[in-house]
Amino acid sequence: MAYILGRPHQWRRKLALGGVSIIAVLAVSFATQALPIRVERGLSVREMQGEVTILRPRSSAPAQSGDRLSEVGDGLRTGSRSAAVLDVDTDVGFLQVSERTELRIRTLEMAADGGRITHLNVARGQVRTQLRRFTHQGSEFEIETPAGISGVRGTEFGVSVQEDGKTGIATLTGAVETSAVGASVPVPSGYQNLIWPGEPPTAPVPLRDDPGLEYERVVTFENNTRVVTLTGRVDPVNTVFVDGAPQLVDRQGEFRLTRVATARLRVEVVVITPLGRQEVHAIYLL
Repeated sequence: MAYILGRPHQWRRKLALGGVSIIAVLAVSFATQALPIRVERGLSVREMQGEVTILRPRSSAPAQSGDRLSEVGDGLRTGSRSAAVLDVDTDVGFLQVSERTELRIRTLEMAADGGRITHLNVARGQVRTQLRRFTHQGSEFEIETPAGISGVRGTEFGVSVQEDGKTGIATLTGAVETSAVGASVPVPSGYQNLIWPGEPPTAPVPLRDDPGLEYERVVTFENNTRVVTLTGRVDPVNTVFVDGAPQLVDRQGEFRLTRVATARLRVEVVVITPLGRQEVHAIYLL
């Protein structure tokens, strides 16, 4: 079951100390303009579904279609089973924002050559971008996460920020370079990789974009109480929620949870890939 709105689409900066940098490398065409043109900067809400909140530096309010984020500190938050599509300026591209995601504007500036500089902060969740090739050398688009900074110059790729800061990257088109703790690893079109906080990026592997789930259940007795343990396995780049609570996914892609065994005990597991594809798995533990 998917909650990304709109039709499906296949999204630079030096390494911050101990952080992550993702740089998309694409051919750039250059253009000149005879007269300066006023550019309205910011993000605007094109589509939304479910619980979507506009964040201001000192307030928040339910989002409406057409709302704009145009100042440093403005942001957007999506709730459970919610999503939004944000236009970047008027013609740069758009962002698909999955459920349980929070982002804010860090910087909105114009470069000396007329390029547009947009820096966002994504505290948690998943964002997929589709940006056109920039026409100015000074243009920048950055996403800062708890693990570091990712920058693009026009590409389609996705980033997922997991509960422990782990970051999954999937490149659909273009070329992305991931960097952390002094090491850089390119992630070309059709590949994905994973960055653990404080470690170099993993080697890229072929893109899976697979929100599938394998699991097993074990029933035991603890202090005369019957309990059931669920062990689930997913692609390690994916984020996982069980009944709305984020789960820690280990290097093998496993997560575990334990519940007191009751009749018809049921949990809902949501698996989301870095590109935003997601599935909801309803599992009866007994």
